[in-house]
Amino acid sequence: MDRFCFKADSENVGMRIDKYLAVSIKEITRSAIVGLIDSENITVNGNSVTKNYKLKHGDNIEVTVPDPVKYEAKAENIPLDIIYEDDDLLIVNKPKGMVVHPAPGNYEGTLVNALMYHCRNNLSGINGVLRPGIVHRIDKETSGLLIVAKNDKAHKHLAEQIKRHTFTREYEAVVVGNIKDDKGTVDAPIGRHRIDRKKMTVTDRNSKNAVTHYEVIARYRGYTHIKCILETGRTHQIRVHMAYIGHPVSGDTVYGNKKEKVNFEGQCLHARKIGFIHPSKEEYMEFTSELPEYFKKFLLKLENTGK
Repeated sequence: MDRFCFKADSENVGMRIDKYLAVSIKEITRSAIVGLIDSENITVNGNSVTKNYKLKHGDNIEVTVPDPVKYEAKAENIPLDIIYEDDDLLIVNKPKGMVVHPAPGNYEGTLVNALMYHCRNNLSGINGVLRPGIVHRIDKETSGLLIVAKNDKAHKHLAEQIKRHTFTREYEAVVVGNIKDDKGTVDAPIGRHRIDRKKMTVTDRNSKNAVTHYEVIARYRGYTHIKCILETGRTHQIRVHMAYIGHPVSGDTVYGNKKEKVNFEGQCLHARKIGFIHPSKEEYMEFTSELPEYFKKFLLKLENTGK
């Protein structure tokens, strides 16, 4: 358990307590601070407050951070769409709506829970007890292909390919608006949003380089069907980059057009193809998956609307 104590001075008067603590305690995100306020682990002058509380001169602020709850993922008998499997790895076609690994609020029903049941715990342990076997991730509302490592040797081999940008990752998406050029590249660094820590953004501050190549497949009235090839693999990369150039992924409730109305949950984004050098066979392997039903229905609707 960690404890922090602060005393507000004249420069802090009128500042919201959540904003003040987000600046004062670098180790804790603002959303985590709000959670501590809601659970009454943050007090002012011995009393609980809300996140909107505005500091007064001389306020004594105490922050108690409870020890993290230890959790291990449990095996669950959940059906999996396995495209390929051998002693080193497997390729899974993840459905839209499934979380990849356990995290606060999603400790059950994840891909990892299903993998643990299917593989009988024969998964690499490099990423710890909550992410066994997970070499790379895709968002909950993104469908498509993921590679899973069954042992540490395979995991390291695959991770090194991702690091060297020799791992093929190709997506298809429908984005809002008509993209002018047939091909293009977005080369813009991505980092955490300064205010909303759950979001990513294009920024030069505490960011990593990010490169997305895109190619137009078809144009429709108000939408464009594209292929995206990842050169890097940052969190929410395609969604952030497409929004950055003014063409957010259709259905994206975080980075997209708030006024857009679609008849499916989550963004229209599918991990269509992956390719890599097999860690034991030392030969290039490539896998593709069909576009899911929601994606094909949306394209049909756009075709009927006209180009």
